[in-house]
Amino acid sequence: MTEAELYKKLGELTKNKSKWEQSIPEIAELLNSESQKIQAKVLWLLGEMGLNYPDKIAEFVPAISAFLNSAAPLLRERALNALGRIGRADFNLIKPFWNDLFRFAKDEAPNVRLNFIWASENIATNTPENYTGYMDIFAKLLNDPDDKVRMESPEIFRVLGKRKPELVAPYINLLSKISESDTNQIVRIHSKGAIKAFQKAKGIS
Repeated sequence: MTEAELYKKLGELTKNKSKWEQSIPEIAELLNSESQKIQAKVLWLLGEMGLNYPDKIAEFVPAISAFLNSAAPLLRERALNALGRIGRADFNLIKPFWNDLFRFAKDEAPNVRLNFIWASENIATNTPENYTGYMDIFAKLLNDPDDKVRMESPEIFRVLGKRKPELVAPYINLLSKISESDTNQIVRIHSKGAIKAFQKAKGIS
């Protein structure tokens, strides 16, 4: 099967969720593909499968996490995304690798930093308490030089503001300043959204 044919097959499987559960072992084998394009697609698909069937993905989590050390930014970002989705379903599955994720807040590739935030949002959705003591890392990303990273960074404050507002409270003034002064409109909108989530959780009108 050519790369193009295999990629097309993976695309078809992406849409056919009824086959996901039984396909996990077969798809995980493709992590060994020589094609970066296939590996990237597989990492994304395994993350989505893991969100739906965490018990079936468990044995493959170490293989997924190995891509965190890839020289290819695309594979690092896809591994982060996959671990975020799996960790949203069952934090214990990614717990051995969780502390390692924070180094990607300083990754040289903006898309990797972006996917670090996405992964964190997913994990924080169901286990927000884990982010106690880590919020300064996200606060620094609010001033990231990359627009896409800055656009997404307030969203982790929104996610946590709903669930653990005490974690967000120290950063409300910073978010307020950014919501008024950032040059990017989406950054300003997302910062206001984070503040509103915090206020609603605290019962502030």
